[in-house]
Amino acid sequence: MTNSGDNYSKVLFRYHSKVLNEEIVETMWAILVDKKNGIYKLDSIPFYGAEIATGDEFFAEYDEAEQMATYRMTTKFSGNSVVLVSMANDKINKEGIRNEFKKLNCASEGLNDSYFSMEILENIDYSIIKKRLEEYETQGLIEYAEPCLSEKHHHDINNQQSELKTSSNI
Repeated sequence: MTNSGDNYSKVLFRYHSKVLNEEIVETMWAILVDKKNGIYKLDSIPFYGAEIATGDEFFAEYDEAEQMATYRMTTKFSGNSVVLVSMANDKINKEGIRNEFKKLNCASEGLNDSYFSMEILENIDYSIIKKRLEEYETQGLIEYAEPCLSEKHHHDINNQQSELKTSSNI
């Protein structure tokens, strides 16, 4: 993600990660959209299960205790989603799997040799991505979590399941 220029700043996010089942403190880059009202647009892919996606707009304010701008609430959803992917063991080529998703137009950011977070843009059919995730998981290559799925991407999955049921009844 881009992080240069006057409109970019780091914002602190403090939240309970349902994925890790623990309190998390994560700083992410954001674009200042409306200084007067404290509105930012997220320009990073969350790593640990925040319920916010790249492109979402949110309210943040300076927190004296944290000594920086701190996330308070999401104000506008982008329709994008975030999926977290962990390699099942250290012999699996994380970069190879990341590249497979890159071919499907999913940007990602690696955290270490066995973990990455992935952005699914609103205009991508998530049922295709989910099918690939499930294939990799069934093969014992990865485990994944969906901490932030947009309504549109939930709809993609539901449509795919409805189509499968309909075609099996024919």
